[in-house]
Amino acid sequence: MSYIKKIPLDQAEGKLKQIYDAGLSRVGEVAQIIQLMSLDERVVANSMQFYMALMKSDNALSPARREMLATVVSNINDCYY
Repeated sequence: MSYIKKIPLDQAEGKLKQIYDAGLSRVGEVAQIIQLMSLDERVVANSMQFYMALMKSDNALSPARREMLATVVSNINDCYY
């Protein structure tokens, strides 16, 4: 079995803790993809900034279409969404 080291929720500090707390307040958990990037706080922050720009701000696709695309791609990749 593969193992990738990550920072547990109860050990997060600084910006990482803020990102974890935001996930907890938004959906009640911190996505595994965020936890997998946790060793590099800068990467997590930039990834979240990219996600927010792509999925949560005005762009060429409506919010409904963005969510549909994310759902379809996750399903094709056999990934929980």
